[in-house]
Amino acid sequence: MSFQAYLDTIETKTGLTPRQLVEKATDRGFGPGTKAGPILAWLKEDYDLGRGHGMALVHVITKGPKISDKHVGSGGSHADASDTLWLDGAATNPNR
Repeated sequence: MSFQAYLDTIETKTGLTPRQLVEKATDRGFGPGTKAGPILAWLKEDYDLGRGHGMALVHVITKGPKISDKHVGSGGSHADASDTLWLDGAATNPNR
């Protein structure tokens, strides 16, 4: 599953775009420097997200939308279309 696919699945499950979840995380005081544990606990408690999907959001909350270009355009099962994740909803993603 690509990194972007994780975020799209989170949106489907929660009804919130990744950007909306980042904003909620910021409101809770989460951001750069926050350890994964508290963010994962919040995502599990409030949105019933498991560790894998939660870790995708932890990355975005703590490091922003840029990802490694290791799988960009690789065509594999983990391939992403861009090294910048789309946070504004799957339906508006220009990389699809």
